[in-house]
Amino acid sequence: MPTPLSVIVTGHAPHSRLRACLDSVTAQTPPDLDIVVTVADDDGAARALAAVHEVRDPRVTVVPVAPDAPAATARAAAAHAATGAHLQFLHPATDRLPAGAAAALTARLGALRTAPDVLLFDHHHAHWWDEAVPSGTTDLLAAVPADTTLVGHPGLLGIAPLLGNRLISARLLAGHPELIGTEGHDELYLSYAVLLLARRITACGTIGLIRHKDRPAQRRAAGPEQHFAAFGQYERLHQLALAADAPTALRARLYDRMVGDYLTTLARRDELPPALLTEYFRRAARHTARFRPEGHHRPGGLDGVRHALLGQGAHLGYRLLRIANDKRRALQSGAATRAGQVAAARTRHHYRRSLRRGIDQDLAVFSAYWGRGVHCNPAAIAAELAELAPDIRQVWIVEPDRVPLLPPGTDHVLPGTRRYWDVLARAKYLVNNVNFPNAVVKRPGTVHLQTHHGTPLKRMGVDQREHPAAAQGLNFETLLERVDRWDYSLSANSHSTEMWQRAYPSGYRTLDYGYPRNDIHYRATAADVRAARAKLGIRPGQRALLYAPTHRDHESRWTPRLDLPRLADDLGEDTVLLVRGHYFHERLPGPRHDRVLDVTGYDPVEELALAADALITDYSSIMFDYANLDRPIVLHTDDWETYTATRGVYFDITAEPPGPVTRTQDDLTGILLDGTWCDEAAAKQRHDFRLRFCEYDDGRAAERVVRRVFLGEGEESLPPVLPLERRTPAPTPEEAARR
Repeated sequence: MPTPLSVIVTGHAPHSRLRACLDSVTAQTPPDLDIVVTVADDDGAARALAAVHEVRDPRVTVVPVAPDAPAATARAAAAHAATGAHLQFLHPATDRLPAGAAAALTARLGALRTAPDVLLFDHHHAHWWDEAVPSGTTDLLAAVPADTTLVGHPGLLGIAPLLGNRLISARLLAGHPELIGTEGHDELYLSYAVLLLARRITACGTIGLIRHKDRPAQRRAAGPEQHFAAFGQYERLHQLALAADAPTALRARLYDRMVGDYLTTLARRDELPPALLTEYFRRAARHTARFRPEGHHRPGGLDGVRHALLGQGAHLGYRLLRIANDKRRALQSGAATRAGQVAAARTRHHYRRSLRRGIDQDLAVFSAYWGRGVHCNPAAIAAELAELAPDIRQVWIVEPDRVPLLPPGTDHVLPGTRRYWDVLARAKYLVNNVNFPNAVVKRPGTVHLQTHHGTPLKRMGVDQREHPAAAQGLNFETLLERVDRWDYSLSANSHSTEMWQRAYPSGYRTLDYGYPRNDIHYRATAADVRAARAKLGIRPGQRALLYAPTHRDHESRWTPRLDLPRLADDLGEDTVLLVRGHYFHERLPGPRHDRVLDVTGYDPVEELALAADALITDYSSIMFDYANLDRPIVLHTDDWETYTATRGVYFDITAEPPGPVTRTQDDLTGILLDGTWCDEAAAKQRHDFRLRFCEYDDGRAAERVVRRVFLGEGEESLPPVLPLERRTPAPTPEEAARR
């Protein structure tokens, strides 16, 4: 006897989406649920993730497919491996199952006297701000008779054509193998085709799918092919309807759905370039005229005018109608925004003029930490760029108070000045580890590189929406508008890749190259280590502990969580504490001590890491960078519960630490005195931590970035990432003293 239900997961997706989809499926409770997952042979990370689920859950079967296999081929391979009487197809980039969905749908099937060819059910939309937006078709599903056909109930075409919101009988697919075995068919065609071919359709109100809604920037990044694919699918659907001798009323419903989809795409005119928009209109007009059933009546009002213009191929008339509507909406909103627009016009008048000038192909603008100077990943990229492409001029955005700290000869601009707006308007390359201001326009042909400035333990981006203490009034829509300008997002490890895709959903491309600022941890010499310690006044043989706590969003000012003078006294004369506050803070508060050095304002922080024998931190991302040095790390997490509640975290760092974890100062002092901080157990924890979080950092990250982003080299020509066991970190202070 076949199992009642097979859930098939097939298609390429970002790993964060794939993980969420697989987790949602394997969390379903029916023990006889059949789960089939297809993965491309060349996607190592996806194969590993699927393999983990296959090992953990005996219900999972992984089906490998060729790297370039079309969606239909992968879908057919999965269907062949499935054992269920009914199949649910999920695409991991867009779909998840809500809790209890499989059990509820299986129970619904079991309650039916005769198994349907298709069981339709409800779904929710998932936006970045809400994961349970109703589908809008609940009432339509409720009105469907218990046992019907598409001819008997043409209104079923009004249900969103998603593969995931219908269970399709294996019997129906076996009788029509061309449905999922013919190349070029996509979700739209298959979703409607099974309804056209089904002899028995049942509907229910069960929420059996969560469909992720892409943002406009993500749809643009997917390319125009997704829009143009609809023409072939609708053409085949009309052919199928004619072959099935569908009545006029049903063909009219299909026609209305088609024209509605075409007009929706034309309304999203920012998703297609002007040349392709014209071609899209031409093809849509041809279908609108060709497939119009005899006696069909267009809708009334403005929608009817759009239908008529499209059917007549009147592109000019359609554009004039759109312009008129745009002007009407602008007049309605103009009064409320006129004052703000006048002020903004004064500020950006020069910028707008600069935007009309040509792009300077040899100009790169860099910024780090909101204009704090030459720091972090942008600084490392700029240094490598000067070596590999010296003809590209570099300009740094720097706040006035940071100018005296710039390296000699650094070309820079001050925010808000005329030259500032000039370089932002004309630069080919814009590189930042945060975001450029809202007013910056992403010009076609320019390249925006987001480098980030750490591996995310704490919640970032839109994931902060449930933590108001962290978000502090952040406008998430405006944030995402800034994110939409990114062409590239840099990542140091698979965890970061997943979290950035989740926290900043948009259409950028991820560069899994490592963090350039960490290159120094593999390139520094013994002389560099000795020099770093000498600048700080650390004596040979003295143990230097770098204490670098993170910022607490729920605290108004920095209050050290350790009694630092007492800690220095307890550790003895041979230990010096280097105390590095978060860059939000200027200096260390509290009493002074000879062996407690305030290095909050010391730059670059990478020199502090080279000078330190070990790191003490709490939740700061510095731990992920420092781990590249393979030196001891101790976590002091006295307020873990408070921090997680107010800031939110992606995982429990105390359960997967890079070294010993303490909760009190006495515990911390104890492990620093008894050797626990650097014993074999600590080394094992650090090794496992490095495997996960130092994945792409090998000393050549900046080179990969420059060659790919600035020189346009292909992925195949970039230096491959060295495995961890083949990397040699910079010498420890003890090793450096012997050389």
